[in-house]
Order: sequence, then structure tokens, then C-alpha cells
Amino acid sequence: MDLNPPAGENYAHPNICFFHVVFKAAALAFYILSALFVDSFVIIFVVTVLLAALDFWVVKNVSGRILVGLRWWNEINDAGESVWKFESLDQESLARLNKKDSWLFWWTLYLTAVAWIFLAIFSLIRFQADYLLVIGVCLTLSIANIVGFTRCHKDAKKQLQAFATQTLASRVSSTIQSAFTVF
Repeated sequence: MDLNPPAGENYAHPNICFFHVVFKAAALAFYILSALFVDSFVIIFVVTVLLAALDFWVVKNVSGRILVGLRWWNEINDAGESVWKFESLDQESLARLNKKDSWLFWWTLYLTAVAWIFLAIFSLIRFQADYLLVIGVCLTLSIANIVGFTRCHKDAKKQLQAFATQTLASRVSSTIQSAFTVF
């Protein structure tokens, strides 16, 4: 994955990009800065987890659909098994998505999880096991979106390959069929 954002183009959805980033930053900033201003673990836990939950919802239901054209959810079937469901835009629409929007989506998704892991290590070093609970919830929400969107992206690629294979087979078949019908 390219580390540099695509040059020469602007964000197609700046408001969506803003909210995609703001809840991630708010949860991390509140957690980090709360030690300076708040003495109550309960307040830190509730506000940080609420901000992380808002981030999870915005990413899963808004920015994922608009910025990268992907949607995922998980259902429990009648047998009690977990079934992942994936949706993506058609290939033509996916090709038209803004590269800068996509770059921002994927990098902030992964960097947020890395930041929570770093904070977990820092909490372990400082022997603050209770704060690991806050980090664990936030990291779980972040990783759930990473897993969901990564699997959805792979599923979209698989569908593209199947479509390309089917189209190629259809063309070859029609070419062979037309070659034999001429004679």
C-alpha cells in the first residue's frame, strides 16, 4: 500500500472524511488527555468507549460505504452459526471512487488500531490494568472494522475475478461458436 496520498486530486467527500477521522481522534485524544483533567475512571471509560462506539458506527455504516464502496455485517443463522455478509459497489463504480478518500479510509483504519496497541503496551508498562479494559473495548471495535472491511475488500476482488473469468469464457465460447457456424 502506498504511504503517500495520491497527488493532484481533492477529497470527493470532505465531510465524510472529517467524521471518519474526528471520532477516532476524539477517542484517542480523550483517553490520552483525560488523565490530566479527569480523576474518575468511570467517566474516562464511558466517554472513551462512547466515542469509540460512535467511530465504529460511522466507519461501518457511513464512511465505509461512501469512501470505499464496501459494507459488511454479521448474522447468526438458524443453526446458531456466525455468517459474514459482504456488499460492494459494482466494478465500474468502484473504479470511479476517489483514491484520496480510499487512502484516508484504509490508513486511518489501521493506524487507529496501532495507536490503541501502543497505548495498551504503555498501560502494561505503567501497571494500569484497569485502563486495559478501556483500551480492550476500543481495540476490539477497531479490529472488528478492520477484519470486516478487509474481508469485504477480498470478497469484492474475488467477485471481480469471477466476473472477469466468466466474461472471458463467454467471449471465447462465442468466438469459437461463431467460427464453426461460418462453415
